[in-house]
This record gives sequence, C-alpha cells and structure tokens, in this order.
Amino acid sequence: MAKTTYPEAKNPLILRFHRLMDAFAKSDDERDFYLDRIEGFLLFIDQDKSQEELDILEKEFEEHGGRYLLIPKMTFYESKKFMEGFVNEKVYDIDTKEKLLDIIQTKEARENFLEFIYDHLTELEKWQQFYVERSRIRIIEWLRRHQIKFVFEEDLDLTKNLIEKLKKHLFDSKVPRDVSTAREAIVAKSIVYYSNEALNPRPKRGRPPKQVVKVELEPQVTVDIYTTVPSSAHHFLYSPEITSATEVTFSSRYDTEAELLASLRGSARVKVDEKLQALSERLESLRHISSRLADLKEMGPEGEEKFIRGAVTFGKEEVKEEVEEKGKKGIMEVVKGFLPKKREKAKPGSKEKEAEKKVRPTKIVTPIKRKKGGKKS
Repeated sequence: MAKTTYPEAKNPLILRFHRLMDAFAKSDDERDFYLDRIEGFLLFIDQDKSQEELDILEKEFEEHGGRYLLIPKMTFYESKKFMEGFVNEKVYDIDTKEKLLDIIQTKEARENFLEFIYDHLTELEKWQQFYVERSRIRIIEWLRRHQIKFVFEEDLDLTKNLIEKLKKHLFDSKVPRDVSTAREAIVAKSIVYYSNEALNPRPKRGRPPKQVVKVELEPQVTVDIYTTVPSSAHHFLYSPEITSATEVTFSSRYDTEAELLASLRGSARVKVDEKLQALSERLESLRHISSRLADLKEMGPEGEEKFIRGAVTFGKEEVKEEVEEKGKKGIMEVVKGFLPKKREKAKPGSKEKEAEKKVRPTKIVTPIKRKKGGKKS
C-alpha cells in the first residue's frame, strides 16, 4: 500500500451523529460501512452493487487504505448487551422485566424485543432515550480510539449558512472572519468529546433551572460538501437525511422505523377485531342519541325514560343478531313512537282562513223595485 499525502483539515470534522448511529446499527455481515478520515463522509457497500464497481473500489482501498475506517459490526453480543442493559437499568416492573429477559434468550431476540417494547408506550419512550445515549457513547469511544478530531453537527449552535461555510473552507488557511470565529468555537467544542463527561454524563447538581416553555424548532439540515471524494467511491456514498434519532431503528430486519411500524400494524397481533369495532360504533351512536334528549324541551321525564330504554334495548338486540332483518324497523322508526309529536307552527294567513270558515257568509237579497205611477184603470 503506497503512502499518500492527504490535505489537512483546518478544523475538526463536522459529522452527522444520526447518520453515524444509523450506520452503526445496520453494519452486519452483509453490509459494510466506512468512515473517511479526511472529510468525514460515509461509504456503504452491500451485495446489490455490481462486481465491476466493487473491483474499482477495492483498488481504491489498496491504494489509499489508511484513509478509510471500517465501522464495527453490530454483533449478537453487542445487541444483547444493549437489551440487557436497558432491562436492568430502566425497567422497574418485575413482570415486565422477566418477560423481556425471557425474550432476549429467544432466537430472534431483537425483533421480538422491539415488538414487545412497541406494545408498551411507557417502556418505548425509555428505550428510545436509552438507545440514543448508549449509541452516542459507543460512537464517541470508537472515534476517540482512532484519534479523530470531530464535532457532531446536531450539537452545534451555529447557523446553517455558517456550518456550510466551514465545510466549504475545510482545507483553506485564509478564511473570512466569521468562519475563523466559528472554527475557534468548534475546536473548543471538540475538546469536550475527549473529556470523561462525554462518556459518563452526569446530571448537574445545585438548584434546578427555572422552567421555561421549550420552543420546538425544526431541525436544520445542511448540505453535504465534499471536495476530495474519489470517482471510484461516488456510487458508494451514504448520505441519508435523518433528522431525528427516532428514525433510526434497532431492528436488524427493517431499515427505518416506518417500515418497522408498518410490519407491526400488519401483524395478527394488532389487528382490530371487526366485531368489537362495530359494537363500539353502535354504542357510541346510542350515546349520541341519548345526549340529544337533553335538547328536546317538550319531552317530559317519562317520555325520556321510555326513549332511552327502548333505544338501548334495540341496540342490544341489534348487536347480538349482527344482521338486521329486512322487515325490521330502523331505530328511528322504533324511537318515533316514544317521541311526542311536534307542534306545527301556524303558517301566516292560516288564522284568517279559519276565521273565514267559522263566519257564516252574509246572504245578499236583491231589493224589489217599485214602478212609478198608479195602476191603470
């Protein structure tokens, strides 16, 4: 392997923690991930690549093998260590702890473990936090072992534009003033990752801070800027946009949490019973009808009791039979008998018509006209 001189970075490498976390979780016997020591990009190699592409990349590794670091595999021992650590440290219910310890000893421990965890929301929240914390420690230990100066982009309090400038001027000595100031900030930040606190985070002592309403901001994602990627490695660049740690799954079968959740929804364990769903819908409709009774002002207490009794009885019979008979009356027809008839509002002009009907018509008599003059003799 020939020795090659590489450009020297003027500031610590800006790495994506969530992307590294995903690579550490997926690395196994069939998938290889490599981290570049010069710029910090990731390479992903699997069996889907063509033999020609693999041969070209192998030649690149032979010539510049010292540039790339193979990310360690997630072995059965490592995964078991994750699960047992969570059960012993974070699970307090005795029955739940015993069930999880039994699951860890099964054949497909990781998948069965996640299936159980996603059924218990209280344990799921604790597991996600535990998994992120342990993955962070594991990644930091590995980077420290290989003496890589780095910072996690998710930990920086810099603007998106400034972070992209740092990536662009990674190998430049003369840079603008704002980039120079940002370099000093991330150099100080990188020292923290090599302290004992990075591997053993402890809660701060003293008076707790004042509770302030936490404003949730959308995570900013910067553009990947790499200037020294060899042409033979372009097809192997691994750059998924992962903005949250919850998107990274512990599963060995599914690549994303969305795929894992879809598989859990499709399993027989979580299918909704159609009969129970129909029953709940009908009971809900009965509750809605009974609540409407309060709005009926003209109904007395006796009529209301009859209505509820008749509606509930009808609902129970309908649920038991499941299928309505053709000649059976609908619920509104049954209920209609218990409801008092509404008084129809008098239409305009109707009172006048009724008065006209009651008043007898006046009989008109034609007066007899008398002729002038006397009788003829």
